[in-house]
Amino acid sequence: MSRSGRDPDKRVRTAKGRTASSVRWLERQLNDPYVKLAKADGYRSRAAYKLLELDERFNLLKGAKRVVDLGIAPGGWSQVVRKASPKAAIVGIDLLPTEPIDGVIIFEMDFMADDAPAALEAALDGRPDLILSDMAANTVGHKQTDHLRTMGLVEAGAWFAVDNLAPGGTFVAKVLAGGTDTELLTLLKKHFTSVKHAKPPASRKGSSEWYVVAQGFKGRPQDA
Repeated sequence: MSRSGRDPDKRVRTAKGRTASSVRWLERQLNDPYVKLAKADGYRSRAAYKLLELDERFNLLKGAKRVVDLGIAPGGWSQVVRKASPKAAIVGIDLLPTEPIDGVIIFEMDFMADDAPAALEAALDGRPDLILSDMAANTVGHKQTDHLRTMGLVEAGAWFAVDNLAPGGTFVAKVLAGGTDTELLTLLKKHFTSVKHAKPPASRKGSSEWYVVAQGFKGRPQDA
């Protein structure tokens, strides 16, 4: 041990040209048990455990047949779905490139693009019973702006769910501190029998993220 009492193998030395914030991020990664667990379990990111923990509480994945993963990169959530429901049809979308995942259709495109919803619908050959959204807008450093941009994505995901989910389906989405906006919450409560907020243990304590879990989609009038 060093004189500071810290393990030198878990301390990032400040390199020339490296910012203090990047040093803090690297230290956090090196000391994060979920990062180590993800590597050991073969998951692409620690975010996989957020979905696993949400599933433990809300039973999201059992029996899932068609799943949409919004903001799929780097693919940890779809890996979890694939292991939990090996026969499920899974389609994901993200602006960022995502390495292939066996049995998962991946679109590298903007979910907000006009043709994105149709591409996702066509790839599933049927209505999804689970729509997952871990989307977050690129931050600009202004808290209110970042919140509005991300919540705009969440709302778009919610409308996609309302337009496409099979009756009884589930929508799960990441939201930021401040909770779910009133209009969005009203939309979800109108169309789902249960709407709850949760912060899984894998979400870092200092993180402003929460998850909204909407279950029991009531369906559209034409489905009746």
